[in-house]
Amino acid sequence: MGTAEMTRRITMTPAARRVLEAAARLFYERGIHAVGVDLIAAEAGVTKKTLYDRFGSKEQIVVEYLADRDERWRAFLAQYLDAAQPGSAARVLAVFDASRAWSAKNSSKGCSMVNAHAEISDPSHPAYPIITGQKHWMLALFTDLAGDIAPDGAGHLGRTLMLLHEGALVAHGLNIFADPISHAREQAQALLVTAVDSAAKRCGNAQKIASASRKEEE
Repeated sequence: MGTAEMTRRITMTPAARRVLEAAARLFYERGIHAVGVDLIAAEAGVTKKTLYDRFGSKEQIVVEYLADRDERWRAFLAQYLDAAQPGSAARVLAVFDASRAWSAKNSSKGCSMVNAHAEISDPSHPAYPIITGQKHWMLALFTDLAGDIAPDGAGHLGRTLMLLHEGALVAHGLNIFADPISHAREQAQALLVTAVDSAAKRCGNAQKIASASRKEEE
């Protein structure tokens, strides 16, 4: 489900776009609660009246900030998925490749959704569905991709891939060790090799059983 279906959005005017760009930079660098509307308005070069006329509240600015990042991430990821061979492990690994490139360019402090959830844990907040919605979407994506490789174990494999991916994003933000997303990709690749081998063995065993059954019938 897209964020636009879940949460009210506003129409972006040039002034609103300036506010959003300033807020996005400040929220990500300093934290959502640490940034007030006075600073956002000053950085955007607009009055507080203009800011409230366009957004109505700080909460709506947070909604637009997170929804905009989510939409840009999904579009960015789609390019990597489209370039990978359909139905292959390469599409799973493409998610890690996209995350590594995105994080290097846009997320030096880690995942914006994870960071936002540390400040916004109340489900009644209008931005909450965007935060959790992106993670539900990522889990569904990993599960769908896993289904092309190991249909019988897609749910388990999808959750494991999700844990590797999200853990890598958190490690990236904490900067505990170098290039955690590449490390997670390596672990995902090993996991996929095992899943492919297991699926092939199950298929082979099923064919042997079917062949034996036909012989018995003859």
